[in-house]
Amino acid sequence: MNFSEEQLERYSRHIILAEVGVKGQEKIMQAKVLIIGVGGLGSPAALYLAAAGCGTIGLVDGDCVEVSNLQRQVIHFTPDIGKPKVISAKEKIEKINPEVKVNTYKERVFARNITDIIKDYDFIIDGTDNFPAKFLINDACVFSKKPFSHGGILKFDGQTMTYLPKISACYRCVFGTLPPKGAVPSCSQAGILGAIAGMLGTIQAAEALKYFVQKGELLTNRLLIFDALNMNFRTVKVRKNPECPVCGDKPTITKLIDQEQPACDLRKK
Repeated sequence: MNFSEEQLERYSRHIILAEVGVKGQEKIMQAKVLIIGVGGLGSPAALYLAAAGCGTIGLVDGDCVEVSNLQRQVIHFTPDIGKPKVISAKEKIEKINPEVKVNTYKERVFARNITDIIKDYDFIIDGTDNFPAKFLINDACVFSKKPFSHGGILKFDGQTMTYLPKISACYRCVFGTLPPKGAVPSCSQAGILGAIAGMLGTIQAAEALKYFVQKGELLTNRLLIFDALNMNFRTVKVRKNPECPVCGDKPTITKLIDQEQPACDLRKK
């Protein structure tokens, strides 16, 4: 790939990094990332991936911008209220970096459509706010052999891990099944400090970029947990479960299904 003078200047802070360089930036510019959920987590992830020069960014979200979103979903502005989130986000990405190709999917993911949506992407970012979507994304990525970043936030807390097909623990290895109804409050019930979404979504973007340049250690077989109220970070070691119902030695989940569950954004382990 021949870089233009503008590209060399735009990505100069990447290129001078020994861990990235020209070859690493080329990989980023050829990468295809799908962000499912253009809200608190998807917003900062999309902004940083666009700024980094990620070649193609897919945006999946069926909602429109609401005034309550603006406290944490930083890719959306006040004039965007009422606009589909995927369109609002696409407009900002194109202003940050016109070279990035943006695909929009104004819909939610279900068992019937998720496989077709994720098939053309190299890395998936889970920015959803409900357990059924998180388990569905996990199962679809396991079946389709797609790496993905899980993220969850609530109040002052965040958690994230990265999955690599056949290599590391998946979301079900760690959490098993959906929590009982009403066991965990939603963000609309418990609240969320807006900056927490930025902290977590930015980590997810960093994981995607590290995956493409193949440098550093990904959050595989590790669950990163932080409490921003006291600014404590810790990592919990997890491992691939041979009895996991979706990625284990004898899987019992062999097809995608839609499950019902009240919305919420973080399950503590």
